[in-house]
Amino acid sequence: MSTEPLRCAGALIVDPDGRIFFQRRSPHRRLFPNSWDIVGGHLEPGETVEQALRREVTEETGWQVSEIIGPVGEYRYVGDDGLARVESDWLIRVDGDLTAPVLEVGKHTEYRWLGPADLDLLDEDRDVNDGLIRRIAEEAFEILGPTGS
Repeated sequence: MSTEPLRCAGALIVDPDGRIFFQRRSPHRRLFPNSWDIVGGHLEPGETVEQALRREVTEETGWQVSEIIGPVGEYRYVGDDGLARVESDWLIRVDGDLTAPVLEVGKHTEYRWLGPADLDLLDEDRDVNDGLIRRIAEEAFEILGPTGS
């Protein structure tokens, strides 16, 4: 078994109002059950981070990536499955009806568009992910600045 950490890509999808898209993971998920999350997942063999971002956004929302704005950061963590992960997170914009994402059945139960003042919602089930998603969101909003662009 490889000792290398699993590689992941995360998309912080930004709307025209400077809000970011979050979705709640199903309570039946093995990792981070019932917690709020960004769009993303593991890189498939041979896949680049950009390819993974594009694939995951379409799989999890039905939208298409229109612009990769820039990096938010790289985060290392160990899931409750004991596997180490390195996640590369990016601010992006998408094409599609932002009022009607197509959430993956069985994987996500609801979604929200949040602004910087709404991040307390991400503290729900914080013990599951130790506040990682909120920290990522705060860093993303800091990069976006007050205009959300």
